Amino acid sequence: MNWIYFILIATSLVFGLINGKLDSVVTAMFNGCDVAVKIAISLIGIMAFWLGIMKIAEKSGLVNVISKMIYPIVKPLFKDVKKDNPAIGDITMSLGANALGLTNAATPIGLKVMKELQEDNPNKNVATDSMCMFLGMNTAGFQIIPATVIAILAGLGAKNPTEIVIPTLIVTSLSFIVAIITALVLRTLWNKKENNE
Repeated sequence: MNWIYFILIATSLVFGLINGKLDSVVTAMFNGCDVAVKIAISLIGIMAFWLGIMKIAEKSGLVNVISKMIYPIVKPLFKDVKKDNPAIGDITMSLGANALGLTNAATPIGLKVMKELQEDNPNKNVATDSMCMFLGMNTAGFQIIPATVIAILAGLGAKNPTEIVIPTLIVTSLSFIVAIITALVLRTLWNKKENNE
């Protein structure tokens, strides 16, 4: 990744020098750095707030309560996950983080889910149905409140940063549904293929 950034910066400087616009390139680079810092600072508050709420929910046992409540709903999707598996609580937290638009928070939780699912995996070289289902759901990134996008838009001075909520909800709902259907269809086809062999 560092090499990609280096090539982009070097190419920009070379073309800026060739076209006599080096001062514009350097000014744009410094302006970009300034905007990046403003966006990062605007994200700190909203990320700290929601991550704090999620930590409180985890420590208070609310995540366990919610896990038990949603288990009957998620059981058909995650057939090979037992009720007492800690992955259920972490799946809840990951989907919750995505629903709140905290994709940065959902990533480490998602990695933890995969590790927990891998522990129960009889064939360590092949992903289980539950792992594939979770990956599809997590990647689809269903969002009710796109908090990160709202924070970025607010940080950039957008007049109405919350107008993104409804379009985001529609698009992520569709992608979430398609991810689940695709995982279920591919699971069925794969299981049929294995049974025929």
